[in-house]
Amino acid sequence: MPEQDVSFSSEGLKIAGTVGIPDGLKPGEKRPAFLVLHGFGSTRNAGNVRGPCDMLEKLGYVTLRFDMRGCGDSQGARGHLICLEQVADTRNALTFLAGHPNVDGVRIGVLGSSFGAAVSVYTAGVDPRIAACVSASGWGNGETKFRGQHHGPGEYERFLEMLRNGRAYRERTGQSMMVSRYDIVPIPAHLRSHVVEKSAHQMTVETAQGMFDFRAEDVIGQIAPRPCLLLHSSVDSVTPTQQSIDMFARAGQPTELHLFSGTDHFMFAEGNTRVHRVVVDWLAKFFPVKSVS
Repeated sequence: MPEQDVSFSSEGLKIAGTVGIPDGLKPGEKRPAFLVLHGFGSTRNAGNVRGPCDMLEKLGYVTLRFDMRGCGDSQGARGHLICLEQVADTRNALTFLAGHPNVDGVRIGVLGSSFGAAVSVYTAGVDPRIAACVSASGWGNGETKFRGQHHGPGEYERFLEMLRNGRAYRERTGQSMMVSRYDIVPIPAHLRSHVVEKSAHQMTVETAQGMFDFRAEDVIGQIAPRPCLLLHSSVDSVTPTQQSIDMFARAGQPTELHLFSGTDHFMFAEGNTRVHRVVVDWLAKFFPVKSVS
C-alpha cells in the first residue's frame, strides 16, 4: 500500500506525518479515514501505530500517522509532552487530513494507544468533526492512573514528591526539571522493547503534571451519538484496566468496552488476532467503508 510522507502546521510547529493509501483507490474516489496516534513519548513508527494502520488500510481506509510535537521528526521541545497540546496537534491533523483529495472529510475517525488513546478520547469529546473513536489501553483520569501505576510501598508519595520538586525547580531556575520517562510511567523491563527508536527518554516534570491533571473521562460522554470503542487488556502491566472501565461508565451510546486476556498493554503490536477481529467487526457495524466518487 502506497505511503506519502507529509507535514502540516500545528500552532506554528511543523508536524511530520505519513499518509497511507489503501490499494485499489480510484482517481477522485474519497474514502473514510483514521488518524492513528502514538503512545507516550513515542513516534509514528511504533508497532502499535503501524499495526493499526496496516489493518485499516487493508480494510479500505486512508490513514494519517504523525509524530506529536516534541516527538520523532516533528518540531517542538524534546520531552515536553503536554496532553492539551497533543489534542491541538490532533485537531490540526484532522483539518489537514480532511483536505486530502482521497478523504471523505466528514468521515474521519481517531484511533490511539495508551497516551494516544487518552488524547483520542479527549479530542473526540471536544471536536464534533471526529466521526468515530477507538481507544486501546487508554486512560481517562491522570490522577487515579498514576496512583494505580505507582502502587508499591511509598511509590506514589515519591511520584508526588517529584511533581513538587519539579515545581520548586522551575520557580528557582526558570527551567524545566528533566526526569526519566520510567519515573513518570513505569514499564516492566519485558515490555520496554516496544519503546522504539527516537522515543523520548527524558521528560520534563511538566509532562507528568499535565498528565496528572488530564481527564478525558470528563468529556467522553460528549462523543455520543458518535460511536466509541474501548479496548483494554484484562491484566495491563502499564495502565490499570479500571481506567477504561471507568470511562465506559461515563460514556454515552453507542460505546463498547472489550477486555482481553492473553495480551498486554501494547496490544496492537502483539499480533493478537482477537483484538483485530473485534475492531474489524466493530468498524463494519459502526463505521463501514463507503467510498464517495
